[in-house]
Order: sequence, then C-alpha cells, then structure tokens
Amino acid sequence: MKKVLSVVVDILAWILLIFAFLITVMVFGSEKNNGVPTLLGYSPMSVQSDSMSPTFKQGDLIMVKKVDDLYSLKKDDVITFYTIIDGQRVINTHRIVEISEEDNTKRFITKGDNNQIDDETPVSASDIIGKWTGTKVKGLGKFIDFVTTKKGFFICVLIPIAIFFIFELYKFITVLIEAKQGVISEEDEEEIKRKAVEEYLAKEKAAKEKAANAEEAVDDVEEIESTESTEIIEEAENVDDTEASDDVEGTVKEVEESVAED
Repeated sequence: MKKVLSVVVDILAWILLIFAFLITVMVFGSEKNNGVPTLLGYSPMSVQSDSMSPTFKQGDLIMVKKVDDLYSLKKDDVITFYTIIDGQRVINTHRIVEISEEDNTKRFITKGDNNQIDDETPVSASDIIGKWTGTKVKGLGKFIDFVTTKKGFFICVLIPIAIFFIFELYKFITVLIEAKQGVISEEDEEEIKRKAVEEYLAKEKAAKEKAANAEEAVDDVEEIESTESTEIIEEAENVDDTEASDDVEGTVKEVEESVAED
C-alpha cells in the first residue's frame, strides 16, 4: 500500500511539474511574440469579450492555429488578428464576412457574431495571427488570465515547482538514510517473507518425494524377497516329490525280488 501511494504521489508531482512548465512556456512565449503564446504552431487564446457569443463567450479558452497560406482563408472562417481599438493595438477574434483585394493585397472584413455591424478596420494579411480550430474550453480562459499575472504565476508555477523539488529532495535524503542504516523497507520485508515461505514449501515437497521414493524401494525389495521365497519353496517341493517317487520304486523292486525267491 505504501509503495502504491508513493507511485501515485510521484505521478501527481510530475503532472504538476509538466503543467508548470507549459504555463511558463506560454507566459514567456507570449512576451516574446507580441502577447501571443505559441506551442507547436498552436496558440491558446483567452476570450476577452462576448462579441462572438454564442459561438464562444468571455472567459472561454479557444485554440488558434497559425495559417501558412492566407489565400486558403474564406468567408465564415473565424480568425484571430491584431487591430486598433481606442487607439491601442489589441488582439481580437472575429468571423470573416467579406474578402476584398486592392493592389494585389487581400483585406478581410470581419464582424463579431454578437455585433450588429462590421468591424471598422479591415484586417490585412500581415495582422492575422491564425485561424480558430473550433476547439474551446468553457471558463478556462479566466484561469489563463490569472496565471499570466505576477500573482498567478507565483501561485500556479513557482510554488508547485518548489514543492516538487522539495519532495524529490526529501525522497533522496530518505533513501540515503535508509541505505546508511541498513533499514529494510516494508516491501523488501514482505519479499523476504515470501521467498522464505517458498523455500520452506519447496523443501517440504522434496522431503515428501524422497520419502515416497524410499517407500517404493522398500515395497520393491519386499516383492523381490517374496518372489524368491516362493521359488525356493517350489524347488523344495519338487525335490521331495522326486525322492518319494524313488523310494516307492525301490520298495516295489524289493517286493518283486522277494516274490521271485519264494
């Protein structure tokens, strides 16, 4: 039971470490990529408004994939892009409602599903971050927003990493102490007991087989002796019969000779 619990704790610790690593990649990756976290060509994005409701709502997490061929984009695709709102450059995700081309340059007219009018500024190809894959997770965007703050990063990343390394250090020190003191773990003790029982049973089985073989040998000897005794008796009887027959024949001859003399 102790061993199973240790394995479970190890698995949870590694899951925690992997999660902290992914969050770290997202946070630092977004800082280096104009606020867009990217992992293997995919970008998890937190929805900041209800402009695309009911397709997805504020606080949801959506997955956006980088578009290599912008000419593959078509009407009704949902794209994530940079735009200017209230004089600030921000990230937005809306649906393409029209595609125009001026001076061999594509421009995409976008609109939120929950908005009544098209977006004021057309989206140029250079401002497109990627296309929504259709994947969304309700409410997870709020958590991602919290994690990317200093407080959230400290609670969700730094503390789990510290706990993981403290736990691994504790395990390492425990192993060293047990090895130095020669302490046998509960699992090792059970293994020793199991092997002792197996050896005892094996010896008992061997002793029984040896006794059975000895008994069979005694029976064989008795059978041989019995056979030899029977043969000796039969030979003796044959000898007695022969001698008796000879005595009878001698007596008959003596009687015949006596009669002849008379």
